[in-house]
Amino acid sequence: MAVAVVLLSGGLDSATALALARAEGFTPAALTFRYGQRHAVEIDAARRVAAAQRVARHEIVDIDLRAFGGSALTGDIAVPKDRGDDEIADGIPVTYVPARNTIMLSFALAFAEVLGSTDIFVGVNAVDYSGYPDCRPEYVAAFERMANLATKAGIEGRRLRLHAPLIAFTKGEIIRRGLALGVDYALTCSCYDPTPSGVACGRCDACRLRRKGFAEAGRKDPVAYAEGQ
Repeated sequence: MAVAVVLLSGGLDSATALALARAEGFTPAALTFRYGQRHAVEIDAARRVAAAQRVARHEIVDIDLRAFGGSALTGDIAVPKDRGDDEIADGIPVTYVPARNTIMLSFALAFAEVLGSTDIFVGVNAVDYSGYPDCRPEYVAAFERMANLATKAGIEGRRLRLHAPLIAFTKGEIIRRGLALGVDYALTCSCYDPTPSGVACGRCDACRLRRKGFAEAGRKDPVAYAEGQ
């Protein structure tokens, strides 16, 4: 089977994208980043998801984006809590990490070339999300064009494809699709600001979108939330 590189953060969306890559007949090679994020418990979640989905190769790469800061996930900025749907959908929040997807996809591109793969999967979503500019269809299409201009594989005619299978799904639709593929969401972590023991806060944008998605899907979220949430 053809190999596909899958960006695996350990969250709900990337776990579903990994399952979709497998369902499409690819052998996934997962790529996770320890980039100085405050929610580093997601790296352990990525390990659990990769093991559960029997990924043959899982690379965890260190890049320290705290050197630049500029985000509530990599700097000394408070993570927004208790925002309503309208607030979440309005503008680009402080949890946006400057150029994060471009940086990570560039690593994935290099990994794919080394593996002889022409397919990269990313779990970005442009429906139930926090307004990140690097989660839009225009961005995905532009990166794919760049990839085919900037690589030996692309120049030699082995066209690289960037798959974003969740781009137009609501969170509820993502969850239903993942459950149909056997994804165990109890293994995942979506929270931006978990407790020191790794329990989801239940109040950040990511937690609120996740909980909304499970409600929409008519299923109980299997992860634990902080007391009172």
